[in-house]
Amino acid sequence: MAKKKINTKKIKTNYVFIVFVFVLFGYFIFRLSYLCVVNYDVGDESITAFIKNRNTEEETILPVRGSIKDTNGNVLAEDVVSYNVIAYLDPSRSENSDKPLHVVDVDATAEKLAPYVNLDVSVLKTLLSRDVYQVELGSGGRNLSQIQMEQIRDLNLPGIDFTTSSKRYYPNGNFASYAIGYTVNEEDKDGNVWKKGQLGTEEYFDETLRGASGYVTYEKDRNGYKIANGREYKEDAEDGDDIYLTLDSNIELFTENALKKMEEDSEAEWSLMVVADAKTGAILAYSTSPSFDPNKRNMISYIDPLTGYTYEPGSTMKTFSYMCAIENGNYVGTDTYDSGSITYEANDGTKTVIHDWNKVGWGKISYDAGFALSSNVGASKLLDNKIITKKQLSDCYEKYGFGKMVDFTLYREQVGSVKFNYDIDAASATFGQGITVTPIQMVQALTSISNNGKMIKPYLVEKILDTDTGVVTYEASTEVIDTVASASTIDKIKELMSNTVCEDSTKCTGSLYYMADYPMLGKTGTAQIYDEKTGTYMVGASDYIYSFAGLYPKDDPEIIIYTALKRPKDTTNYLAPAVRDVVENTSKYLNIVTYNNKSTTYKIGNYVNKEVTNVSSEINNNGMKLFVLGDGKKVIKQYPVKNSKLYNGSVVALLTDNYDKKMPNLVGLSYKDATNVLKLMGVNYKIEGNGYVVNQSVAYGTIVGDNVTVILNLSK
Repeated sequence: MAKKKINTKKIKTNYVFIVFVFVLFGYFIFRLSYLCVVNYDVGDESITAFIKNRNTEEETILPVRGSIKDTNGNVLAEDVVSYNVIAYLDPSRSENSDKPLHVVDVDATAEKLAPYVNLDVSVLKTLLSRDVYQVELGSGGRNLSQIQMEQIRDLNLPGIDFTTSSKRYYPNGNFASYAIGYTVNEEDKDGNVWKKGQLGTEEYFDETLRGASGYVTYEKDRNGYKIANGREYKEDAEDGDDIYLTLDSNIELFTENALKKMEEDSEAEWSLMVVADAKTGAILAYSTSPSFDPNKRNMISYIDPLTGYTYEPGSTMKTFSYMCAIENGNYVGTDTYDSGSITYEANDGTKTVIHDWNKVGWGKISYDAGFALSSNVGASKLLDNKIITKKQLSDCYEKYGFGKMVDFTLYREQVGSVKFNYDIDAASATFGQGITVTPIQMVQALTSISNNGKMIKPYLVEKILDTDTGVVTYEASTEVIDTVASASTIDKIKELMSNTVCEDSTKCTGSLYYMADYPMLGKTGTAQIYDEKTGTYMVGASDYIYSFAGLYPKDDPEIIIYTALKRPKDTTNYLAPAVRDVVENTSKYLNIVTYNNKSTTYKIGNYVNKEVTNVSSEINNNGMKLFVLGDGKKVIKQYPVKNSKLYNGSVVALLTDNYDKKMPNLVGLSYKDATNVLKLMGVNYKIEGNGYVVNQSVAYGTIVGDNVTVILNLSK
């Protein structure tokens, strides 16, 4: 049998073909790997950037800046969203969509839309007929409110859409502006515009308020616009936290109105007034003049007077000089001295004379009388007669918080100076000359008088709320800095300050502050103004800083009021009417009852860690109105604080160790009592109106949810 002949030519051809295919396949694999791994250039950019820019877009999502609110939830600063109308004109936008996403009927769209964007129909038709992908609709279509946007949206016009922007808005304008602050726009490295806080709370808590950005990645078409139904990945922004200040808008309004009238009448260079909770240190109101509108940013000065102004305090400092003398044990108020003047001689023989404010004095008077009459000589004699030493006085001022930071939540706080070396300097310091303080230091020192010698740190921020979760991330509490004086010393200081606000102007300097129905403690102050240009004190008739430090009511102070003004047009006392007005309005608003005509009073004890049943019996037996929060056996918190004086029918609230979050019946309670019960419960609340509670949004006995805001309606 013959062998079959092998076709070697065909085998060689097949072999070559196989090798060719293998090489070609290897080339494609290599090329594909190269394209996937190597970031080569295409024109002036890399392939990675080219693909990204051609097919996808990543945009930053800016967060909503947190709001600033008062203690009752009223908005003081917030981001307000505005809308701009745009019209998509390119039919390609509607590709792969089951409904039109561009303007289909120009005439009908123009007819319906024209009234809402303040354009003639003919002009709008021209805009909607342009050969572009999208258009804006002029000034009439910009900065629309939420309501205006919704009206246009409800027209259901194909191709009509909105872009959003926001601005910072301060609804009360010129109102506690230094405490609140303002924002400016700031552009980051990626071109995103953020709001940056300037002054006040806006600046100090800028990071807390601004939040964190997110982003969205989406597919875009050949024109660079977002594909309507394309793939999208979104990472939401974290909105800024809301900050609740201790300011009460109602008390702030009383203060603003009083200060405005004082400024208009006095034509003073500047003035300020602070109202604080005497028991907790919370700043209830803070007003300055000149001020500014954060919406307009028309400020004259960037210095916040509360923490940034340093000045000689004048005779209000006698309060703390006398406190120091009494605490050191050598003070006898009935001892007498010769008023009028006292002479100090330096080592070089130079003599300096300190006069009483009336130049002639009141003859031989007691130290107690000298305080009420604001005798400079009497204060100086505390040192001259060895009742206290220079070292003791210096140590006392430091212990009372003067000459050092309060660490208040506002930037650029000043510390002032209470240093002195020579006898004449120390003598002058006793009546507030030659030393400097800030208003916030004065408020802090005054808290020691309303808290039986315990000095309380003032604060402006009540709580911080995470807007994404509704969780309170920070809540202020009363902070005792130190016990700076004994209870007996404080009782004596109260007596002296009560005698200073008397009805008879021949016996005291505070007669213009006297109100029979609103008895208060107080100390007046008149400080010379040092002229740094001349190196001497000004000598004009009204070249002074006038001030008043008061506590109300006098028996058990609940509010501190400190006010000052610089260089009024004349020597008229412009402070007294303003103080009387604020004290009267605040007293009525907070339902503060004085004890002048109360035969039955009760001093509340410290009930924390005590058995609820025992405490309840004690409170009920003394005629109090009791709220027990929860069904636990022990008290963990209480309202009011220990040693508060109460009268028949006063409200006492006890938070137990098994708080069930059930809503109590607050109808009939005053604003002050109702809000303090809610604070003890730790729930969010909002107040509408003023006076007494007539309605509550959460029914009695209902469990208050974690994210629920209780709304109380108040009426007179």
